[in-house]
Amino acid sequence: MLPSRRSVGADGAARRAGLRAFDALDARLPVAEVGKGTLRKAFPSHWSFLLGEMALYSFIVLLLTGVFLTFFFEPAHGQVVYEGSYEPLRGVLMSEAYASTLDISFDVRGGLLIRQIHHWAALLFTAAITVHLLRVFFTGAFRRPRELNWVIGVTLFMLAMVEGFCGYSLPDDLLSGTGLRITQGIMLSIPVVGTYVSFLVFGGEYPGELIIPRLYVTHVLLVPGLLLALVTLHILLVFHLKHTQWAKRGHTNRNVVGDPMVPVFAAKSGGLFLTVFGVLAVLGAAAQINPVWAYGPYRADQVSTFSQPDWYVGFLEGSLRLMPGWEITLWGHTLMLNVLVPAVLLPGALFTLLYLYPFFERWVTGDRGEHHLCDRPRNRPTRTGLGVAGTTFYAVLLMAGGQDLIAYLFDLSVERVVWTFRVAVLLGPVLAFLVTKRVCLALQERDRDRLSEGEETGQVAQSVAGGFGAGHSPVSAEERYRLLVRDMPLPLEGTEAEPGGRGRRLRGLRLALSRWYYGKRVDLPTTAAERDEIAARTAPPERAGHTER
Repeated sequence: MLPSRRSVGADGAARRAGLRAFDALDARLPVAEVGKGTLRKAFPSHWSFLLGEMALYSFIVLLLTGVFLTFFFEPAHGQVVYEGSYEPLRGVLMSEAYASTLDISFDVRGGLLIRQIHHWAALLFTAAITVHLLRVFFTGAFRRPRELNWVIGVTLFMLAMVEGFCGYSLPDDLLSGTGLRITQGIMLSIPVVGTYVSFLVFGGEYPGELIIPRLYVTHVLLVPGLLLALVTLHILLVFHLKHTQWAKRGHTNRNVVGDPMVPVFAAKSGGLFLTVFGVLAVLGAAAQINPVWAYGPYRADQVSTFSQPDWYVGFLEGSLRLMPGWEITLWGHTLMLNVLVPAVLLPGALFTLLYLYPFFERWVTGDRGEHHLCDRPRNRPTRTGLGVAGTTFYAVLLMAGGQDLIAYLFDLSVERVVWTFRVAVLLGPVLAFLVTKRVCLALQERDRDRLSEGEETGQVAQSVAGGFGAGHSPVSAEERYRLLVRDMPLPLEGTEAEPGGRGRRLRGLRLALSRWYYGKRVDLPTTAAERDEIAARTAPPERAGHTER
């Protein structure tokens, strides 16, 4: 059936009206210019670059489910008698916050599902940021010009931990209340100002009546606003600086090769969002998490025997359990080192190291150029070893947070388990660093053998002299290119015997660190022409010539 003349005319009028509206908007805003460049922006197709998007989409799920929960949650300390649907707690005196959490779980249609999706999304958000940071670290994607984005990423990780703790504490159940009590003890351990900090946060003596409203404002307004602003800034910087990419044919330090934003990347990214939302919905429906009704309301004179924090702050729990009960008295004041060191100084040192590492590595190398090609972790053995050592340190502390459960399950002495973890937290990172660095060098030697001898074919050949040997075939041109293109700086050259006391010592330290970082390496068999091509591929880009395709 042919369309009528009237319908064709209506379609034409609507099209002309749309064009006029677009022209009017474009005359006031650079819509066409910005849209054209954005729609054709190239995105790398490697799966590892989707980790940051996974964090973004779990954050969107957090915002959507959080808005739903704010309609029903009552952030108040006022005491009420529970008269809801959960029979075991009927007639029990509890705070309005805890009562509203029970109402969301049992009396609001879909409330328990949304609450559990929200909690699972919070765990996924923090986990995705963590893995994304590890990917950026091990591939060297934090180097110039992306140092600011690294700082933003570390700040997002820290804010995600704060946001998770605030949300974890809002229900005012016995589990979250125990966590708040531990937090107040950490505040009191701060020398000189600890008491004032505790009074400021809790509004007086613990537990006070202001902490839940303050946590609520922090959880639904302050930290989400900061997260949203930093996520937006992070994305804008990614658009401006462009993505890093893995070295292979056609990929250089001067271009970006990948799928266009529309339609390929948009379809892929949209599918990832739906997948993330679907998985979180299944987890929220089928996997129980944080059953606050099983703990009961919080009372300051009770402690939950099953208190375990969410995984992202589990390392603090482990550090508190492993630290000996050391206290010192100075000028009439007691310093609780058993709390101050593991819960204040340790996380402060860890985040300081994370913030400063890109600038520290740039100082060691003396490299001021831009880098848009990802490093293979094996080609930076010292950096990779440091990353694995830090991950090992974190993992040992995380497991130490459950030392009582480990002792119970395996019928071991708690003291022996504690001492095992104390030894592991000191020696484990050192062994992890040494083993990782040796493995990276061994993998470099394997790459050299593959380039010089080729790939084993599985066939055995007999020589003229009667000997037998494995058959080899040359590696493909694509694989040879991937193995050869690597950006490995040489150790800085110079001597410590230069005038100037402090400057001399600082230069000596820099040269020693540079030799430690880059002294051990496996040189690959390359021709002069290949070395020239590698140098051209990894040369810092000129901003005017930085292209996409």
